[in-house]
Amino acid sequence: MGLPNAVTREQWRAAREELLVLEKAATRARDALNTRRRELPMVEIDALYVFEGPDGKAELLDLFEGRSQLVVYHFMFAPDWDAGCRSCSGFLDQIGHLAHLRARGTAFAAVSRAPFTKILPFKARMGWTVPWYSSHLSEFNEDFGATVESDEGPQERPALSCFVRDGERVFHTYSAFDRGLDNIGFTSNLLDLTALGRQEEWEKPEGRASSLGAPAGSARLRYHDEYDD
Repeated sequence: MGLPNAVTREQWRAAREELLVLEKAATRARDALNTRRRELPMVEIDALYVFEGPDGKAELLDLFEGRSQLVVYHFMFAPDWDAGCRSCSGFLDQIGHLAHLRARGTAFAAVSRAPFTKILPFKARMGWTVPWYSSHLSEFNEDFGATVESDEGPQERPALSCFVRDGERVFHTYSAFDRGLDNIGFTSNLLDLTALGRQEEWEKPEGRASSLGAPAGSARLRYHDEYDD
């Protein structure tokens, strides 16, 4: 094993403070990057996408569950596979309770090309409760870059897409792929990818913290069993 050098406590503290300068710079850079992400323009969704879920057929608007935003994780599960992707499974394992996302008006759903009849038993095996839909009835995965054509045929790609709605109009705001999904999974990380962000007063652009007509950001947080929803 290649372990770090062993030093005195004073030497460690000096090195730690030097590293802290870089960490704070990275935090400020991340905040600036998140602001740029929220300033991205958005594209209205004109196509009719049909999904299959626990209640039968659904459209993209239904995946919002009445909320303002939607984060879709494109779970790699091709129609001819017997089980979902192991890496995607690791990602979904870390998502945890959705109550804190929902408290900020944001829905989360996994979407795969596999038929729902294959998704359902695998979801039960994994013990997941997150909403999961099949997109095999539409070109949803292809249109958002999660399935790409190759010489060997359609190939699955790890991806995540964000949407926001204005009434019944749905807009695509952001997508990330491959290494762009690193360090994503915690509630705040997912919110950082959305148009409304964490809805904290310190975030820019200004005016989005109160967009849901409720106390901003952290003021809405509760124990997950205390939310009305």
